[in-house]
Amino acid sequence: MARHKKTAANLGARLCFEDEAGQGPRPPKGRTWGRRGHTPVVRVTAAGTKRVSMAALICTTSGHRPRLIYRIHLDRGPAKGRHKGFTETDFARLMDAAHQQLGGPMSRAS
Repeated sequence: MARHKKTAANLGARLCFEDEAGQGPRPPKGRTWGRRGHTPVVRVTAAGTKRVSMAALICTTSGHRPRLIYRIHLDRGPAKGRHKGFTETDFARLMDAAHQQLGGPMSRAS
C-alpha cells in the first residue's frame, strides 16, 4: 500500500479504490407482536424496486482531500436482457466520469 501511495505521489496521480454493493429492498423475515387472531401488517416502501446497486470510487492524492465518486443502478424487476448489477460498460462510464471530474491521471492499487 505504501509503495502505491509513494508511486502515485511521485507521478502526481490519484490513487483510487473501487467497490460495488447491492441490496434488495425486501426486509428480512422477522417476528412481531400482535393480538391473537390478528395478523400484524408491516408496510414496506420501495416494493416495486427489486434491487439497488451502487459502485463507488474513493480517490486520494497527496495534499488534497479524498474524493468520493459513485453511481447508482436501480433494477425494477425481471426483464429479458437486463442486468441486476453493474455491467462492464457501467464501470467504464464510472471511470470516465471520475477521470472527467478529477481532471488528471489515476493509478490502480492491486
